[in-house]
Amino acid sequence: MSRLPDWVGRLGAGLTRLAARLEHEEAAARGDESGGGGAGRPPEPAGGPEPSPHRPEPPHKAHGAPRPEEPQKPPEGAEESEGPSVPAPPAYAPAVAPRPEPVDAVPWGVRVAAEAGWRLLVLAGTVYVLMQVISSIQLVVFSFTVALLITALLEPTVTRLRLRGVRRGLATTITFIGGFIIMGLVVWFVVWQVMENIDELSDKLQDGIDDLRRWLLHSPFHVTEKQINHIAKSLREAVGANTEEITSAGLEGVTVVVEVLTGILLTMFSTLFLLYDGPRIWRWTLGLVPAAARPGVAGAGPRAWATLTAYVRGTVIVALIDAIFIGVGLFFLDVPMAVPLAVFIFLFAFIPLVGAVVSGALAVMVALVTQGVFTAGMVLVVVLAVQQIEGHVLQPFILGRAVRVHPLAVVLSVAGGSLIGGIGGAVVAVPLVAVVNTAVGYLRSYSRESALRAASRPHGATIISAAPVRPPEPPGSPGEGGT
Repeated sequence: MSRLPDWVGRLGAGLTRLAARLEHEEAAARGDESGGGGAGRPPEPAGGPEPSPHRPEPPHKAHGAPRPEEPQKPPEGAEESEGPSVPAPPAYAPAVAPRPEPVDAVPWGVRVAAEAGWRLLVLAGTVYVLMQVISSIQLVVFSFTVALLITALLEPTVTRLRLRGVRRGLATTITFIGGFIIMGLVVWFVVWQVMENIDELSDKLQDGIDDLRRWLLHSPFHVTEKQINHIAKSLREAVGANTEEITSAGLEGVTVVVEVLTGILLTMFSTLFLLYDGPRIWRWTLGLVPAAARPGVAGAGPRAWATLTAYVRGTVIVALIDAIFIGVGLFFLDVPMAVPLAVFIFLFAFIPLVGAVVSGALAVMVALVTQGVFTAGMVLVVVLAVQQIEGHVLQPFILGRAVRVHPLAVVLSVAGGSLIGGIGGAVVAVPLVAVVNTAVGYLRSYSRESALRAASRPHGATIISAAPVRPPEPPGSPGEGGT
């Protein structure tokens, strides 16, 4: 038997070693997947694989090239742990802006209007509640307001008496009694003059109505006797239809008298204590104000009181001048009840603008009924002349800039005051507006000055900041008495 060639034997041995190596690597890969690493891998012999001349070396070992890595299989359960993947949007998709906040979506003007609107509603509700409270205690509020006006009129007299050395209690008593006696005499004089001349005025009024009837019959308006009688009959029927209301009003007169007397007593009582203990009452009221706003209110109060005092004093002087000049004119024109009409002009002067018109119209009507058209025209001229002098000379000179209020504000305040409180409301409306105007103006200026004082200091060095500061001396130095 012939021998096989040597290269065949070497080839078979190399194939055997290659098969063993592949099985070994497969076992190692299975060990890595199971987490055992190379624990189950059989150790190679110390000398390594037995070289065989019949096995060809792999290309990567023969030339020293690195061995290609085998792809590793991802561990089981990795895809389940990551969850479902969301695909990214395509590059051509348009960008969608996020929705803005609801507050940012509202226009700025609407937001400002809403902020101002609810504040105005709160303010209007507060004013409404305050008006309801005032209307429920109208008598007390009106009496105290009149007491403030009378106190503003009489307080300078108390101050003068105290400067002359009179004690406060005695000065208050003298001023209080003297002031109310003068006011009572004025009221008594008006009532007495009206009662003395009421009969003459009634006769003059009847004569004036007859003269008006004759003038209408012969006037170019072609008024007939039948039409005049029809008008007179309608007036009589209207009076008869309202007889029950007139009677009920007469029955309510007792209640009105009681309210008037109560109001007079409250006014006198309040005036007495305001004259005697006004500063202490003001300090107590100031204590009710919050501490943060107390300095501003403490400065606004005296200025508002000075405005009220100037208003009352100036109004009394202007009203007295109007009454004297118009009364003198009525006396020389031989108009009946010239003195009572002058007193009415004085009292109505406390209602700015409207009071002058009403009192002047009353004087013209009395002159028209009693003395005729010519005398009424002359009275109208006198009233207009005196009122023009009052508006352009007396008020600017006497009242000055302390109580300057715009005429529109005067008319609106008088109208509002008359609607709320009648004649009394019309009397106190304008001084109230003047006082509020002064107080608000001062508080605005005070807040502006406070803001400036609270601002940061001016930039740069000042005299105080640039002044040299002496450093403290150590203990035991000669400056402290040491040696």
